[in-house]
Amino acid sequence: MLVLTRKTGQSIVIDGGIEITVLEVRGEQVRLGIAAPREIRVNRKELLAQLEAAAAAEAAQQAETADTE
Repeated sequence: MLVLTRKTGQSIVIDGGIEITVLEVRGEQVRLGIAAPREIRVNRKELLAQLEAAAAAEAAQQAETADTE
């Protein structure tokens, strides 16, 4: 893992096409702005984990239904 220190208004660029800017630091919270091409999806990690868990549960339910038919 690369660890960087940035101040408000400073940015990092990933792979030339994704820019992450520190917008505000308030206590333990940091507000980030992310500029990325439309074809790149940007999700919060906890939301992605919820979506993956829901998809796995649905797949398990469909497999169970297929086994009983």
